[in-house]
Amino acid sequence: MSSSDPLDEYIDAASKALALPIESAWKPAVRANLEVSLRLARLVDEFPLPDETEAASVFAA
Repeated sequence: MSSSDPLDEYIDAASKALALPIESAWKPAVRANLEVSLRLARLVDEFPLPDETEAASVFAA
């Protein structure tokens, strides 16, 4: 039994859930884009905020 990469499994599952077919030729580009997005999200998640930080106001037009 070969071990599959969790990110590849996520891409396959998300494409099925969204009914969005992804051709095999596109998968490396989709994976690269997702890796960048996850790396940027990790930076935001790891940024320390003090407990006193207030949430931003929500403005609607």
